[in-house]
Amino acid sequence: MSKYAALGDYLKHQRRDVVPMKFADIEKITGAKLPASSRYRAWWSNNDFNSVLTKVWLEAGFKSEQVDMRGRTLVFRRVRKAAIGVAPAGGEKPFHPLYGYMNGLARIMPGTDLTQPADPEWADRLDAQYGPEKRKD
Repeated sequence: MSKYAALGDYLKHQRRDVVPMKFADIEKITGAKLPASSRYRAWWSNNDFNSVLTKVWLEAGFKSEQVDMRGRTLVFRRVRKAAIGVAPAGGEKPFHPLYGYMNGLARIMPGTDLTQPADPEWADRLDAQYGPEKRKD
């Protein structure tokens, strides 16, 4: 359990979708000082590999926005219900956070065999253009 887990619990129990906070509020909730790197705007980005704290708010279903470095404030906005390790209501099985995110973004036509190359003549055209000795496959 990370020292920032209390922030995740706090966000998960919020009824609001928008949670404005001061950096000092985060320190009070977690009982830990923010690291020196938190003085840089990039530290507050929503890249899950950025910091342990970033993972905490993302796993709670929030993203950071409206980061005001001078005023030391930000807003957490709910982007989804927390899904990692949390069972949805109604006794359903938990789902991976990426499940369904791509729904409707790609359409595969009936009869398409995804195991076959899309363009079997690609290598022949490459050889004709550059010669077989330049091919790197």
